[in-house]
Amino acid sequence: MDNNARVRFLDSTTAPHIVTLISLASISALAMNIFLPSLPGMADYFGVEYGFMQLSVALYLAINAVMQIFVGPLSDKYGRRPVILWGTGLFCLATLGCLLSTSGMMFMIFRMLQAVIAVAIVLSRAVVRDMFPAERAASIMGYVTMGMSLVPMLGPALGGYLETLFSWHASFVLLLICGVALFLLIYFDLGETAQKSGNSLGQQFREYPELLTSPRFWGYSMAAALNAGAFFAYLGGGPFVGTEVFHLTPENLGLYFATPGIGYFLGNFISGQLSARMGINRMILFGTSITSTGLIVSLLITLAGFSHPVLFYGTMVFVGLGNGMTIPNATSGMLSVRPHLAGTASGLGGTMMIGGGAALSALAGVLLSPGTTELPLIGLMATTSIASVLCIRLVIQRERKMGL
Repeated sequence: MDNNARVRFLDSTTAPHIVTLISLASISALAMNIFLPSLPGMADYFGVEYGFMQLSVALYLAINAVMQIFVGPLSDKYGRRPVILWGTGLFCLATLGCLLSTSGMMFMIFRMLQAVIAVAIVLSRAVVRDMFPAERAASIMGYVTMGMSLVPMLGPALGGYLETLFSWHASFVLLLICGVALFLLIYFDLGETAQKSGNSLGQQFREYPELLTSPRFWGYSMAAALNAGAFFAYLGGGPFVGTEVFHLTPENLGLYFATPGIGYFLGNFISGQLSARMGINRMILFGTSITSTGLIVSLLITLAGFSHPVLFYGTMVFVGLGNGMTIPNATSGMLSVRPHLAGTASGLGGTMMIGGGAALSALAGVLLSPGTTELPLIGLMATTSIASVLCIRLVIQRERKMGL
């Protein structure tokens, strides 16, 4: 594809429209969080413990992480377009399976299959990197994820109202509609953006060591993974805190739960405005520092004996703000370490981020039990975010030594 061609919406011979890129990045986030306010109701519906339903978050993330190992090499080998189309089609079938489930285990199986939609968010990043150099790509990713960040803001709130007005099924009906619409949008608007690799799949996978032996790739990946890990821990523990600690109704939980999305929107806007001028390393350092500072403040407030949903969920805005500044820039950094392996790097980096998120989401579920407060969750989130600051500082020090 000619990357300089004029963009025409629903014309796959030109570069993909920003609407398509935002939709690709958004569908996975919507599938991840729209049903979270429904978890207690779903546990009652299927007659299972809340902890079992909470696994629908951790297991989804875990399968999502595994998927990303294969998505990158497959897209480098066969192209971005066919892999995205297949993944979106399978997501629609899995969502239908969730709707038709008659037991908690049946639902969990189809829920895990929904994770195939990882192809959309992984390859939306690779598509951007196919078309733009590193600093410009970070800026474009900032705008794309700024649009995507509306989903974490609106998804839980919408899911809470759908749960109250109808049932948990309504959220998955909406996901199915969105999946079908996205498939059509991809088919008509997204052409191929990558030069297909001449390597076999075996050769593609054997290129992983080229990335794994790069300290800079590890630094960018872990900065993103640990900073995002604070948010994934929130996904795993936030619904419990809302229902068991603060006794919120589903619709109120949905509204409170959306607060990180506000910060994420602002963070992505800042990335879109400043990344090309300030450089990705400074943006990542600022982003990780903001997340850590917000969580340390939240931890101190809780230790001082103040406990209220406004205080807990309000400080989560800083988690979103920091992630909005960190993730687009860290992603651009990890994809630029070896530009010829952009798809593979996107998949591998995504695996580290989502896999770590799955572990932290599950850990949050273990730390929270009837009678606990929000303190264990905040402590876990603060610890991971501080570690992300250390990772990007190591990248900056290495680049200074290398004279980059």
